[in-house]
Order: sequence, then C-alpha cells, then structure tokens
Amino acid sequence: MTINTTKAVNKLTGRVTRTPTLHSPILSEITDSEVWLKLENLQIMGSFKVRGALSKLSTLTASQRKTGIVTASAGNHAQGVAYHAEKLGIPVTIVMPKPTPFTKVARTEALGARIILEGETLSEASEKAHELEREHGLTYIHPYDDPDIIAGQATVMHEFIEDAASLDSVIIPIGGGGLISGCALAVEQTSSPAKLYGVQSALFPSMISALKGISATIGGRTIAEGIAVKQPGELTQSIIEKYVQQIFEVDETVLERAVHLLLTEQKIVAEGAGAAPLAALLKHRDLFKGQKVGLVISGGNIDARILSAVLMRGLAREGRLARLRMEVPDTPGSLARATEIIGKCNGNIIEIHHRRLFYDIPVKMTEVDVIVETIDGGQLGKIITALVEAGFPTMTLQSTSNTDPG
Repeated sequence: MTINTTKAVNKLTGRVTRTPTLHSPILSEITDSEVWLKLENLQIMGSFKVRGALSKLSTLTASQRKTGIVTASAGNHAQGVAYHAEKLGIPVTIVMPKPTPFTKVARTEALGARIILEGETLSEASEKAHELEREHGLTYIHPYDDPDIIAGQATVMHEFIEDAASLDSVIIPIGGGGLISGCALAVEQTSSPAKLYGVQSALFPSMISALKGISATIGGRTIAEGIAVKQPGELTQSIIEKYVQQIFEVDETVLERAVHLLLTEQKIVAEGAGAAPLAALLKHRDLFKGQKVGLVISGGNIDARILSAVLMRGLAREGRLARLRMEVPDTPGSLARATEIIGKCNGNIIEIHHRRLFYDIPVKMTEVDVIVETIDGGQLGKIITALVEAGFPTMTLQSTSNTDPG
C-alpha cells in the first residue's frame, strides 16, 4: 500500500495551523544537544489529531457524509473529528468511556457531536462504536490505523523538515502509532537524513511488545493518557518496524519532570504525551549528545488539576517547597522562636499544623508540621540545621532531592 504524504500536505494547507518550530537554547544546554521543538500543542484544538481527522474526512463520499460518521475516543481524536465534521456539515457520533472527564465530554459536545458514554475502557467504547457503524451504516473513523489518518499526521514532519533543516534525530510519542508512522513516511518521501525514535509510557509499552512479539503487562494510571493505548495498529506497526530506529520507555517520574521543565523553563504547556519526547531525551541524553534533535510536542490538553500537581511536586523535588516536622516544647513562646528561625533563614511558611494529642511524643512536647517555601535545596538545608542547633529536632516528610532522570 502506498501512502502519498505530499498529497496530504496540499490537502491540509490553509485548513490546519502551520504550527511553530522553535529552537530551545535552555533545553539544548540541559541535554547537551541542539534541541528543536515542533509545537503541535498550539494546533487547532491543542493537538496534532486534527490533521489526520481532516485528511480522512475529506475522502468521504457525498453519501457517507450525509449518513454520518462514528468513532471512539476519550480525548484529542474525538475533538479533532468533531471539529472538522462540524465544519464539513457531517453528522458525527462519538462514543466515550464512562470515566471520561466531564470537561472533555462537554468540550467535544460543544463542537456539535452526539456523545454516547459507554463502557469503562476505550476498548468497550470502540465495540459500541462498531455496533453503531453496523446498525446505522455509519463510517467508522479509526484514530490511527488508517492510511488517510497516517497521511494527515505526516504533515507534521513535512513542516518540521522545512523549518528545521538537517535534523539528525527526531523523537515522537507513540500510542497507536499514527503520528510516528506518518512522520516516518514523510522522512522517507523527502529523503531527509533524520533518524526517527519513538517513546511510550512504561505503563503502556504496547508497540514495543508487538514488535518484539511478546506479551507484557499493559495498563495503569499515567500522566501520558494520550499514548495510553493497549492495542497498537497493524498498519502502523509495519511502518514503524521498517523505518523507526528504536522505541524508548519512560516512567511517570521522568514524564512529570518533562512536563514541569517545558512549562517552567520553556513556558510551554504540554500534556504528558506531548512531553514524552523530552522525557526520552532526558533519559537517553548520551545517545543524542551533540546532535540536532527534534522533539514533536504532540499536544497541550492537560487537565488543570494535573498540571497544578505536577508544578507543586516539581517544587518539592527541587527543594523549593518542603514539609517539615519539628519537635517543639509545649511552652509559651517556643513555637514563636522556631518560626522566627525559619524567617531569619529566609524561609516562607505556607501552612502550619499542631499535633498535640498523639502518644508517640512526650506529653510536654508537641509536633508541628510546617510547609515552607524556599529558594532551593541548599536554603532548606540551612533552615533544618538552624532549627536542630536551636533545640528543635526537625525532619522532612518527603524527598526534596532533585533526581536527574538522565
């Protein structure tokens, strides 16, 4: 089967956003490579998925458009299909798993889609979508294992190659494999010298397992839900096997670090899947040292509560936010002296809690839990030392070490 990616470029030009390509000096310094970012988080609907959706929908016959389409998705694919279906006047039904966050359901419904909540997993939602396909003669839009979808996603790499010439390597997230398959074909059809690498969540190594022909435990709660796919595509697997150099696995700690780093250092909001290429580069920086490396930031649709938690946890890892437990004599003025020491060391107390009623400390003592904001881990260490020397035994209640994932 021949998938012509150049035709997709012509088809999508002017109908999707040509997203920026950005050189990142700060990430280059951190990783010892020359880092370039393809910012699909700034795409329409915040994800590359609109590219494949438009590519596929534009191939439908007049009869198919009139009857309507159906798909199953809990996120970016749903919104990409709904967005273009509304523009093209195509009736669309989207089956979403029942646990899908309400905000995603509401956002997709606002685009004019008919939403059906069915099943606890995406697989169960897909079964319902195929049932509707058979019952009502609808056209099923596969999220990744479709030649037209793959061709649409290829336009990401066509733009990247034009805007960041002579890339040595490009790292791309893999869920079902549609994005990296399209990018691989674009590299092949433009004779670019770039080598392609994939990255998956360590909890969902489905493509890695498929290529190795092994069964693996797949599933879990990941920040990279955009690539949390249990069953990769067959067509995408064959393309990846032929053109992709290697696929990396990254765990949740490195994914968090990548999301945090993109926001705090580069001022870019990326979802977990979108930050996965940076996570892979951080973990395998020795492999890419000195190279011109492209990272496809595939999307920016991260839940605000998740992003908030990532930022706060990042501050804790850097020693800029810590929870301390002090032993303080239960006498007038003792707590004031302890807090004065923290203030003199330029620590800012965010919260404070007394613990008088527990029997694991002497009756004339009290435990005080304090959340302290500091400049860095060094300042935190000075605060703890000063408290201990003043007669207030102190310990941290969580790790604040900045563990380098590389």
